[in-house]
Amino acid sequence: MTTQMVRKQIYILKRHAALLKRLSQARGLSEAEIIRRAIDREAAGEPAQPAVDRSAWLELVAFLDVRQNIPGEHRPFHWNREEIYTDRQNRWPRHNEQD
Repeated sequence: MTTQMVRKQIYILKRHAALLKRLSQARGLSEAEIIRRAIDREAAGEPAQPAVDRSAWLELVAFLDVRQNIPGEHRPFHWNREEIYTDRQNRWPRHNEQD
């Protein structure tokens, strides 16, 4: 059975055109295929976004509750960029320094 394509010309907003182009490049599909799949999803009544895994969110909230109840001082950690760079350099020696 041969699939027949019908040419359609539509108007979309500039932001939709940019989004369509990004989706096409990211997914490795033509812009037309992105549109066809969106039409199929809409016709099937499927949600545009996959369902959210609520259990993962609840697990994160439980973890944060436990962390919040750990005894001790709850002060923000302050750091200095130079100290971080120096620490990193001390842990990971450069190849040319070993020669």
